[in-house]
Amino acid sequence: MSKPDSLLVDVAALVESGQSNLMSLTVVTGGAVITGRLAPEAVWRQRVSEVLTDSESLRAFSGAFSASPARQGPPTHLHFHVARILQGTVGIPETGGMYRVSIEDVSAWTVGDFSYSDH
Repeated sequence: MSKPDSLLVDVAALVESGQSNLMSLTVVTGGAVITGRLAPEAVWRQRVSEVLTDSESLRAFSGAFSASPARQGPPTHLHFHVARILQGTVGIPETGGMYRVSIEDVSAWTVGDFSYSDH
């Protein structure tokens, strides 16, 4: 088990405390590069729950995300929204998705959101 980067934990804690979704971050985890904006966990859960509620076939799963976490202590995960997994010259999905990444599994990171253009 690796020790989480304390600076990254501090960044996540600031996102949680400020209830802000403006912090852009790019991380490497499990060989994948994920780039996007961080959201507080409660905001992220609410949005995922709304998406699942709107899906007739996945509606039953929305309740798992609507429950508030009862966790104490520093954040253990990063909650990305409008995020993409970078693959070559494209980001998947193009419009951005919702990703939850364990801080412990992040091997590298930088502030900022990478994007590609054809120009």
